[in-house]
Amino acid sequence: MQCPKCRGNMRTYERNGVHIEQCDNCRGIFLDYGELETLTRMESQYHAAPPPAPGPAWGAPHGAPHGGHYGHHRGQRSWVGMLFST
Repeated sequence: MQCPKCRGNMRTYERNGVHIEQCDNCRGIFLDYGELETLTRMESQYHAAPPPAPGPAWGAPHGAPHGGHYGHHRGQRSWVGMLFST
């Protein structure tokens, strides 16, 4: 398949059940009919999910460093970041 913009080669990626075509040359992203709506709905559901429950109260004393990383905070990444994360 050729890119409609620059005629470069297109690659298909599958992310969360959505097929996305991306040009190897210009890096343009192309979606089929309805895929943008699907991605938008998935992003809304991601941001609407309740935050994880807090950890146990018997951990380190108040004010002590916890020494761990609990992952990404919701709201810092959009669906575009999720699509091309490895």
